[in-house]
Amino acid sequence: MTANGDEPGDGYPNRNVLWAETLVEELAAGGLEAVVVSPGSRSTPLTVAVADRDDLSAFSVLDERAAAFFALGRARRTGEPTALVCTSGTAAANYHPAILEASQARVPLLALTADRPPELRDSGANQTVDQEKLYGDAVRWYRDLPEPEATPRKLKRLRTDAARALAETRGTPAGPVHLNCPFRKPLEPTDVPGDVPEGWDEGDDRASAGRFEDGERRPFVRTEAGRPTLSAARLDALADVVADAETGVVVAGPADPVDVAREDYAPAVAGLGATVGFPVLADVLSTVRYGPHVADAPVVGGYDGYVDGLLDAVDPDVALRFGASPTSKPLRKALAERDVQQVLVDPAGEWRDAEFATDTLVAADPVHVARELAERLEGAVSERESGERSATERALALDEAFSDGVASARVDVSVGAFEGEVLADVVAGAPDPSTVVVSNSMPVRDADRFAAASEADVTVVANRGASGIDGVTSTALGAGSATSDELVYVTGDLAYYHDMNGLLSLSRCGVDATIVVVNNDGGGIFHELPIAEFEPPFTEQFQTPHGMDFAATGDLYDLAFERVAPDAFADAYERVLGTAGTAVLEVGFDAAASHDARDAATERARETVRAEVDDFDAQ
Repeated sequence: MTANGDEPGDGYPNRNVLWAETLVEELAAGGLEAVVVSPGSRSTPLTVAVADRDDLSAFSVLDERAAAFFALGRARRTGEPTALVCTSGTAAANYHPAILEASQARVPLLALTADRPPELRDSGANQTVDQEKLYGDAVRWYRDLPEPEATPRKLKRLRTDAARALAETRGTPAGPVHLNCPFRKPLEPTDVPGDVPEGWDEGDDRASAGRFEDGERRPFVRTEAGRPTLSAARLDALADVVADAETGVVVAGPADPVDVAREDYAPAVAGLGATVGFPVLADVLSTVRYGPHVADAPVVGGYDGYVDGLLDAVDPDVALRFGASPTSKPLRKALAERDVQQVLVDPAGEWRDAEFATDTLVAADPVHVARELAERLEGAVSERESGERSATERALALDEAFSDGVASARVDVSVGAFEGEVLADVVAGAPDPSTVVVSNSMPVRDADRFAAASEADVTVVANRGASGIDGVTSTALGAGSATSDELVYVTGDLAYYHDMNGLLSLSRCGVDATIVVVNNDGGGIFHELPIAEFEPPFTEQFQTPHGMDFAATGDLYDLAFERVAPDAFADAYERVLGTAGTAVLEVGFDAAASHDARDAATERARETVRAEVDDFDAQ
């Protein structure tokens, strides 16, 4: 329906209405389901067109930076594109951080930025900036749309551009796309006589109404997307590499959003490890560490804390890598320093190895590769497990030993409280199913080290493309808007401060969450760096103590805010989960003391691992 209630092709009040409704109609036909809109004047035609459609979920987010990260979070969780609509000028520039993250993390995002008409560019006109290729190489495709005009050729091109834009967001690799949309006044759906002449389409129904199939609207251009596969000969050769290895590991790094959305991805990767007798080192962001498949596969979780002991025990000849570069720096470094043949499987064939240790880059769909290798190597596990204790048995025993060591340290008052305890409790106690979003800096690292694998249906996500702490709250709420799963969000105090504006989406977008703020009054991660030994300038310039009282966010954003001590967190967390509305639990830590306690707990757990290794050697 058009803004004035007529069927498409009849009685549009002006060309901007025709243009915007055609664009949005075509995006909906292509499968777009959600649009995040920020109020603005120049984007009025697009906003009205979005609001007029019942088949689109429209979210209103006032702050453009928060809006972009909200859309990013939703697209990250679904693996499907979410669109953005904003006015001209700095509004579009505020999308840039989220666009960069979407590009690095392969998140399908579509930015529709309204713009002034061409004659106002480079003229000093108000709120007019150069929006041509505003995001540079960070987008998969860019198009500066022509000015609206009621002609069949232009409207068919517009429909083609819309279909192509969606296809590009879903491509291999997936990522952001930018359509710049100039409009001249009037921007509202007011009548402009003669602006859309009667019979403008000259009988060309494709321009005015698009394409239909069996009575249903279909995309103007249907893109049959696929992902590369390997020939039988190449698969055979790769299977020979694995078969010739005495031992190996499967490394599941952070999953791309398109794979997060695939039910077959995690079982395929985990199943490959089970078939070939390799332990599966599953990143907390891989989707492989959690889920029912864990019951039947040798999935290892906390390796970040004892990776040298693990690799000594397994002594792998080959590492089969899936997903992005692992969160664990110790794992990346340890594999690079050893004589391990690394095979990296990436559907886009892109380089995702900053250690430059990859021997073979396999440009193919990961599920295809995992399944085909497992089929060819059926029975390999029985051959490897004959005789001495198998690599998978060793890896699982060490993982259990590390968890036992951490548990022992947690009840030892001499060790003290550390932030990793919170992440372990959050993931272990998360509802089944649930979405858990963790911030960058220490939260994601602590989750990777201390959150043990389980069979629960828990999806853990984070912004690990560009790894910033800006917009994480909005990312979490966007992810929560995409699913009926309960949402848990864990953040540090600086990231909470960075995106307090994003909390407005709780009420405006109808999202509830359990939010955990780990507050160490500054950048605790800097205690991990050598600069911590230099005082000054460490405290004032790196740790950045702020002294803010976040309790006021409770009244400001109508949420329940509670401060809890570290030793009371687990009980408080269990109490607030599932309650109506949003609850924030702030857990306070001394950054330096927490850093020391984390190291002490890790070393205690490593001692347990070393004792287990001694048992291996004694057998």
